[in-house]
Amino acid sequence: MQIITDPTQMQRLSREIHRGGKRLGFVPTMGALHAGHISLVKTARQQCDVVAASIFVNPLQFGPTEDFSKYPRTFERDCEMLTAEGVAYLFAPTKETMYPADAKTIVEVHDISDKLDGVSRPGHFKGVTTVVAKLFNIVQPDRAFFGQKDAAQVAIIRRMVRDLNMDVEIVVCPIVREPDGLALSSRNTYLDPQQRKQALVLSRTLNRIHYEYDRGERNASALIQIGKQVVAEEPGAKLDYLEIVDRDSLDPVESVSHGALVAIAAWVGTTRLIDNLLL
Repeated sequence: MQIITDPTQMQRLSREIHRGGKRLGFVPTMGALHAGHISLVKTARQQCDVVAASIFVNPLQFGPTEDFSKYPRTFERDCEMLTAEGVAYLFAPTKETMYPADAKTIVEVHDISDKLDGVSRPGHFKGVTTVVAKLFNIVQPDRAFFGQKDAAQVAIIRRMVRDLNMDVEIVVCPIVREPDGLALSSRNTYLDPQQRKQALVLSRTLNRIHYEYDRGERNASALIQIGKQVVAEEPGAKLDYLEIVDRDSLDPVESVSHGALVAIAAWVGTTRLIDNLLL
């Protein structure tokens, strides 16, 4: 695997790949890789001729009180994992490379970025869309692979790609979970053993909503109340939000008869976790 830090070099390599008639897949990450990331790489390998990944802990998507400084960084281990999966190129820029001191441009998807996590984390999605737009311009992939766990992020990136006529296909891969149901996340490493058990309330809540859905409940408000009762039974968790929304617009829905996204975020100790379910 070739590690690249210079955007111009990455763009040059991308042009060479495309001139050779090959399809380039891209998996953007912030590192601290786990089986969820590797599932994206495996899917990219299946669908594309060449796979590139990126590791960049993006400061723009962290708020002033969030965990940028302590976000797990395991670069050498990450490189070993990506190499083992056949990734050809790793783009690993510095903060100064991605955001020169005189940079003035941001990319923001209005309205939709102020929903779900956008309420709790003002400016978060502006940071996400800015860095993803830059990565797409640098790597120039044919397909980019994201996890369903970050459902709001997926909806916003899809809208950005559509609105800006970006020539990249967004591929969304299923959530990867631990055997007990906890969605894989780099932030799970923050949890102590007791908090790890308490964190299961997120998947337990989604499972209960899905159970009631299977029994015929279609009223979104009723399903939300059922879910909130499950969360209330776990004193170690503090609910941030539990919403049922349209998967593309992230607008609340009254009925789930035509499908919907159930999204939950909760604090377990000082760690904020997210999960979701598609009905």
